Amino acid sequence: MRVALHEHLTGKKIFFAVIAPICMMVFSSLYTLVDGVFMASFVGSDAFAGNNLVWPFFAILASPGFMFGSGGAALVGKYLGQKREEKANRAFSFLLLAVLVTGVVLGLVGFFAMPFYARKMALLSDHPTQAMVDYGITYGRILSIGMPAFMLQLFFQSFFSTAEKPYTGFLFTVAAGLANIGLDALFMGLFRWEVEGAATATVIGYAVAGFGPILYFLLSKKTPIRLGKAEFDGRILAKSASNGISELISNVSSSILAICYNVQLLRYIGPVGVSAYGIILYFAYTFNAVFIGYAIGVSPFVAYQFGAQNKKELRHILKRSLLLIGIIGAAMFLLSEFAGPYLSIAFASGNEELASLSSYATRIYSFVFLFCGFSMFGSAFFTALNNGLVSGIIAVVRALVLEMLAIFLLPLLLSVDGIWSASVFAEIGAAIMTGVLLLTERKKYGY
Repeated sequence: MRVALHEHLTGKKIFFAVIAPICMMVFSSLYTLVDGVFMASFVGSDAFAGNNLVWPFFAILASPGFMFGSGGAALVGKYLGQKREEKANRAFSFLLLAVLVTGVVLGLVGFFAMPFYARKMALLSDHPTQAMVDYGITYGRILSIGMPAFMLQLFFQSFFSTAEKPYTGFLFTVAAGLANIGLDALFMGLFRWEVEGAATATVIGYAVAGFGPILYFLLSKKTPIRLGKAEFDGRILAKSASNGISELISNVSSSILAICYNVQLLRYIGPVGVSAYGIILYFAYTFNAVFIGYAIGVSPFVAYQFGAQNKKELRHILKRSLLLIGIIGAAMFLLSEFAGPYLSIAFASGNEELASLSSYATRIYSFVFLFCGFSMFGSAFFTALNNGLVSGIIAVVRALVLEMLAIFLLPLLLSVDGIWSASVFAEIGAAIMTGVLLLTERKKYGY
């Protein structure tokens, strides 16, 4: 069911507006999860640890794709609400070129900087790390070659909802995921290419979801936005960047935090701690993908109604969203508590120490899901309102202040348990802060 941006979002229409973006984001996380399963099964725990060691650095470099995707979609959605279709199309086309060029540059940075990063991280541990580092460098350098495609995939995830075609975006993600999973089985299971096979399969999946939509938006004549003539406009670039700065901060912060977790775990436990944290991240990526997908699906409606100055509908969307996020978060907590040990065993591939550690850590970390959805939605909500400042404040305080402090201070009191519980304390504080900001900004926007 297609839901037009100008429509009133009933419960049924919210479902149809968000289900495809949610499935798209969850499926993206799942095929990354399958990557890890194949790597742990066919290569071993050192390869799995190497993957988790370098992924945060790669994700930091790719973060502008989220920034221009979410921030640009908010701006284009506002133009559509103001009935400026030609302006919306030119902005969309220009931002696509900007992302492509940025992806090429950052891919080169990643390719040449990956060995330096991996080796510096390895120096933090007293345990043997050479195998982990070698696998991580190989995996990270191949992923860097696919950086332009990955950034385009991130960019298009937001614009498919703005184009009122979330299901088409989901189909591209499914195609990419199936390609990745199938090629994982072929390259690693049959050809025995180890991490080279995993990374190559991932890059091909990125290409399907990154370059395929370009053809779609060039040829489509039935979408509110289309690719065509691009006109350089520094104001569009700046406004999209300022709108999406919170998404950039959130993704960079998440990656920096993952690096900090790895630093602490290498100090307290060693490579097995990095592997255990990698298992937790697969849970977190998959469950957080639901919140991200919800925000992607709802944000174009918020941006459109903001442009149309329909305050009653903004208020309705906000109330419904907060209720749904609370219900979803409670369900995720229960699922994580019960399913966590089984997933840990699957990833451990017979390593009893890793299975026991990750199972224990997951049950502590799962409390995060009760709270994190509120701050994630709040940040996206203000991005859609074209208020990058407030959105950025939520993102910065949530990650770079609260969680960063928790990662380094709590272990001094609770040892390793302080590492696993750091996110829980940070997300409680971030949820409270988001609620305060929603209340203080209510008069300005009328929601």
